[in-house]
Amino acid sequence: MREFIIATNNEKKLIELDRILNPLGIRAVTAKSKGISLDDVEETGSTFMENARLKAKAAYEKSHLPVIADDSGLCVDALDGRPGIYSARYGGHDSPYQKKIEMLLCELEGVAEERRGAHFTCAVCCILSEDEVIEVEGYCYGSIATEPSGDGGFGYDPIFLADGRSFASLSDEEKDQRSHRGNALRALKEKLEEYLKKD
Repeated sequence: MREFIIATNNEKKLIELDRILNPLGIRAVTAKSKGISLDDVEETGSTFMENARLKAKAAYEKSHLPVIADDSGLCVDALDGRPGIYSARYGGHDSPYQKKIEMLLCELEGVAEERRGAHFTCAVCCILSEDEVIEVEGYCYGSIATEPSGDGGFGYDPIFLADGRSFASLSDEEKDQRSHRGNALRALKEKLEEYLKKD
């Protein structure tokens, strides 16, 4: 089984990526598990893809192994697309997601249901070699609830509604089928299958 370095410190994201990549014969591993220390990358990009590219490049330069990095976030229509690329830093980089969710709901207080549209974006950059880079994006459209629900998922999942259910209330399989990351990784899977065939 091939091993791909996943440029993240988020254990739940690693598990999600491994679950989706495993059928391809790819095991998602951390740099740390390979004895490689990755520095924190300053996300200076102006788009999700630019930030994913920065993280992937930094990890590849350190490891010289196939690398997958993603950048994702929540874009809320009534907030002109915020928090967007600043989703992880919304309310302060170290503030827990419960606090970020409280802040977001506070900003949306009084906003009518029909104006609470939102979408998740996931940009994935996969560096296979110096000359082979795959980039894909995935989206999931829904709305923001008035209060959190569900005890699964992570991040903003408790307040993101798709077909009336929060992401935090979905099973892993249901979330993979609907989520921005699931959609991006299915696109990546198609491109990786093409690559692996010719490799």
